[in-house]
Amino acid sequence: MTEFTEIPVLDVSALNGGSPAELAALADQFRDVYGNVGFGYISHHGIPQDLIDRVFSASQRFHALPRDQKMQVELNHLHRGYIPINTSTDVNSKLADVKKPNQSESFMVMREDAPDQDTGAYLAGPNQWPDLDGFQADVMAYHDALCTLGQKLMHVAALAMGVDPRAVLPAFETPTTWLRLLYYPPTEPMAEADVFGSAPHTDFGCLTILAQDDIGGLQVMTPSGNWVDAPRLPGTFVVNVGDMLHRWSNGRLLATPHRVINRSGKTRYSCPFFFDPNVSTDITPWPACVPAGESPAYAPVNFGEFLRSELQAGYDKHKADTV
Repeated sequence: MTEFTEIPVLDVSALNGGSPAELAALADQFRDVYGNVGFGYISHHGIPQDLIDRVFSASQRFHALPRDQKMQVELNHLHRGYIPINTSTDVNSKLADVKKPNQSESFMVMREDAPDQDTGAYLAGPNQWPDLDGFQADVMAYHDALCTLGQKLMHVAALAMGVDPRAVLPAFETPTTWLRLLYYPPTEPMAEADVFGSAPHTDFGCLTILAQDDIGGLQVMTPSGNWVDAPRLPGTFVVNVGDMLHRWSNGRLLATPHRVINRSGKTRYSCPFFFDPNVSTDITPWPACVPAGESPAYAPVNFGEFLRSELQAGYDKHKADTV
């Protein structure tokens, strides 16, 4: 990992009909950005701005509801629904001794499973929906568009690591997806140093695709421990690698620490989308990423089992599952 002072921008127009040569060139750039920084802005991604605007509007309408209405769809055992403020804490953070809960509230949407698709797999099931006209349609349209983008980015990530995408993408045919409509109230300017909108952490999945407003607050940690701002750049998403893709790549693609501190005096909205493999997937470093004669840097881990431990540790709603 190299020291950096700004987040690089990656033009991903080749994702949408690019030639094999253009995709190969994009894979080289992906390897450079995510092998050295772990965070990047992606431009020319093909997601219409109107669709992004609609999901932000949906988020703002939801968070404007009275608390008792939001609590009617409170987070359930399937990890879908409203997450009130002060109910999630990054206790597994390796970057800070986190004692205080994140100062945010959110609405969580995952893959929409119809009743006849419920196989009993961990977290499989339907979403919960508030009684807001057009909310479900706009949110799921955005979710589905980001699924398609996630598939394309994973194709490029495999190419970047010298792995045949056909060996990777089956794990994402029925992916684990998370669309989180986040609301951050302003933090008091004189708040204690360990009060965060989102405490320092790495994401635990594969890819995060973030849309954010103009308020700012997202910061990315450099190897020397400095924090670099990652403000909104119009027409882009912020994309970063999570722990599972870091493990799959045998450490070559970086899961970079980041945090959110909102001392703007204004409310902040962001819409992160997390694109992860099916819960049944065993994450074992790709052989192409393991130097000849060496052992993998990481032991195999089942994504569903890893996920269960993370949710039980970090969310009040899941703590009852630890018995």
